[in-house]
Amino acid sequence: MTEIVVQKYGGSSVADIPKLERVADRVAGTAKQGKKVCVVVSAMGRTTDDLIRLANQVTDSPPRRELDMLLSTGERITMALLAMAIQKRGLEAISFTGSQSGIMTNDRHSGARIIEVRPIRIQDELERNKVVIVAGFQGMSYRREITTLGRGGSDTTAVALAAALGASCEICSDVDGVYTADPRIIPDAQRLDSISYEEMQELAEHGAKVLNAQAVEWARRSGIHIYARATHADGGGTQVGAQSSGREACGVATATGLVRLHLKTNATQLGTVLAEAEVPLWRLSGDGAGAVALFAIENIPDWAGLKRSLQDRFGAQLEVVENLAAVSVVGTALGPANVSAKALGEAERSGVQILGIDTSPLRITLIVNPQEAARLARALHAGFLPNS
Repeated sequence: MTEIVVQKYGGSSVADIPKLERVADRVAGTAKQGKKVCVVVSAMGRTTDDLIRLANQVTDSPPRRELDMLLSTGERITMALLAMAIQKRGLEAISFTGSQSGIMTNDRHSGARIIEVRPIRIQDELERNKVVIVAGFQGMSYRREITTLGRGGSDTTAVALAAALGASCEICSDVDGVYTADPRIIPDAQRLDSISYEEMQELAEHGAKVLNAQAVEWARRSGIHIYARATHADGGGTQVGAQSSGREACGVATATGLVRLHLKTNATQLGTVLAEAEVPLWRLSGDGAGAVALFAIENIPDWAGLKRSLQDRFGAQLEVVENLAAVSVVGTALGPANVSAKALGEAERSGVQILGIDTSPLRITLIVNPQEAARLARALHAGFLPNS
């Protein structure tokens, strides 16, 4: 049986025509090895951000359905151009939107979840020895509405298709794997050869951009290994699977653009309102003086409108703090209280003011002002991963 491989290329890998041509060379090379290739692509460069800015020039609270209709065009541009580039190299190629590919989602807009994959058309074309190019980040709801999967959703498209096709899955980007921290912040961060689903999901949920958290969760449930690799280089890479990194701490993740809500009432009331607005929460809890919610603003395309509605509903009972950052240490042995004390000690020695703390068995997260996030990330990396 011929091996099927799913390769996903992010926006930076196809940012312009020369880069897209190099991706076409890589895909063609894989196909010429005798493998059947399904390629998932993101929008070129910062196309998605440009489309969001266009929408915001019309309204600061764009309807999510219409935003999905707008944003889904970005991937369609990439898929068509890449199909043309591959055909230019003497191979047959065909491009499909998410809906044509059988990506079925729930009925949520701007953050839908894949509920089923029916890749019948993809399988037919692979059997005809065509390279299949799929628009990532999008699907179709059971009501036949175009939906998008949220930031990084092309990763989820790739993993879900790999599971449905019985294929291997490569997530290709500008970096050659998963590092112990963002090398742009911490130059001596080291690439990991392997990392567990659980560790990778914690890193992804708390700021690491190399893989999407929903994709990692889908891979875990399906038993699919993800290979994070560089688009334009050979070798290297990180395998994401059941095997742990083998480290007490495996990485430091940094996230910015966070919002914290403090409501002087119970958590249930705030949680109900945020659930109705489909806000993906980092945390919702009580603090003895009310309810606290923390979330990333990039996941809420209509934040300005939601903020107004929350303030209208709760008035002076609600405190809104925007533009926060979080630095998280992730690992398999971070549960004991003395580890939290160590993290706070590193922060104190680096002169960083801590605005909040959140923990889980695999993670310690410190909330800070954004201008201090990089300094804290370097301090925590040196304290928890000194020999990486």
